[in-house]
Amino acid sequence: MSDKTKILYVDDEHINLQLFQINFSKKFDVILAEDGAEGLRQIEKNPDTNVVISDMKMPNLSGIDFISRAKKKHPNIKYYILTGFEITPEIKEALERGLIIKYFSKPFDFHDISLTLDEATVH
Repeated sequence: MSDKTKILYVDDEHINLQLFQINFSKKFDVILAEDGAEGLRQIEKNPDTNVVISDMKMPNLSGIDFISRAKKKHPNIKYYILTGFEITPEIKEALERGLIIKYFSKPFDFHDISLTLDEATVH
């Protein structure tokens, strides 16, 4: 059992999953999922997940749809969106409703994500 903060990263692009794993696995317990449905299964298997970061644009279930479903069952997890596009009305609304705490832009700004994760995981 690890005492590292558990972070679920959801993205349908394999290279992004690898980059996230490489950059954050030393500091955090990183769990990966290739789509929203897998993300929901991973949260069920790992109920001690502290943070979820999800890509916005994925097949079948968008990041916002995935987070909406996950947050209903797991409201104590901190949720973030990652997008390769400008902020959309859907992301803006999710921020205003408190569904997500923040959004990150692609390509990754690992420093910004790391600072945010540090702030989110202070016990």
